[in-house]
Amino acid sequence: MSAIVADGLFALHGDEPRLIGTRCTACDTVYFPQAPSCRNPDCREKTIERAVLPTRGILVSYTVQRYQPPSLFRIDDWQPYAIGLVDLGDGLEVMGMLSGFALDGIAIRTPVRLVAEPLYADAERGLVLTYKFAPEIEP
Repeated sequence: MSAIVADGLFALHGDEPRLIGTRCTACDTVYFPQAPSCRNPDCREKTIERAVLPTRGILVSYTVQRYQPPSLFRIDDWQPYAIGLVDLGDGLEVMGMLSGFALDGIAIRTPVRLVAEPLYADAERGLVLTYKFAPEIEP
């Protein structure tokens, strides 16, 4: 049994994760996570629809987190990890944990793919999954 860390953040299609965002039906602006309405100040319609986002992108920036986050951000078997900013196209950049990288071997402009991995185990929900970005080709 497994569960997703936050409802509406991503969905699994078989074993493949897909981020769920929204797209404005008038100006085509894409948001992640989902937005209740369009936030583009030049848009007059503000009507959004659900959008399934690309699973591949390019690493734009990253940082290594070397401190353990507060208990609200639960991670079993915590150790330093990297968070990256990934360009998914259409002007959308998404932050997410990185997986499959050596912390001293991360390179900007690396092609990455979306993966789902356990974040922690919960007695009621089982394994709780989050999305991460891994190198398109393992280093």
